[in-house]
Amino acid sequence: MAEKKFKLLKEFYPFYLSEHVNTTSRVLHFIGTGLVVLAFFTGFLFHNWRFFLLMPVVGYGFAWMGHFFFEKNKPATFQYPGYSLASDFILFYDLLTEKQSFVVKK
Repeated sequence: MAEKKFKLLKEFYPFYLSEHVNTTSRVLHFIGTGLVVLAFFTGFLFHNWRFFLLMPVVGYGFAWMGHFFFEKNKPATFQYPGYSLASDFILFYDLLTEKQSFVVKK
């Protein structure tokens, strides 16, 4: 059976959420995305490019730990890098505003 090809972010996001159901993984994604935002603004504020180089390391580092050790699945980044990156920030916002919970009800 062929994998579904997503053409819109709003089609992809429910799939993204289904790949992020482990509480620890969600916490790690939240921390990683928060550190990416912090690194961006710190780099911009202090005009230090090293913070920009740090962004993918902390962002993907925390997220991939969540996938490989807790979700036990392959990150969607490998197949849908743009949608996955956008969904990281959407999930961060949804968790911050409590639209999503860190604990997924089954």
